[in-house]
Amino acid sequence: MRLEEDVVAAVEQLRRERHIGLSEALNELVRAGMRARPQRRVFQQRTRALQMRVDVSNVAEALDLLDDLEHD
Repeated sequence: MRLEEDVVAAVEQLRRERHIGLSEALNELVRAGMRARPQRRVFQQRTRALQMRVDVSNVAEALDLLDDLEHD
């Protein structure tokens, strides 16, 4: 296994700061990465003014109408 330079630097920095061994530093960094959660982005619906009313009770007809508008 080969570690990238930035990972080695982070491990070495943690070892120096905490006076711990290589395995312990590596395990702490890996566990921190496993706990990290990606930030959730807020969903925002995009809308577009059609300047018309669409009866959506017949979905197929509504989709055909909207498709025709895109190709105009």
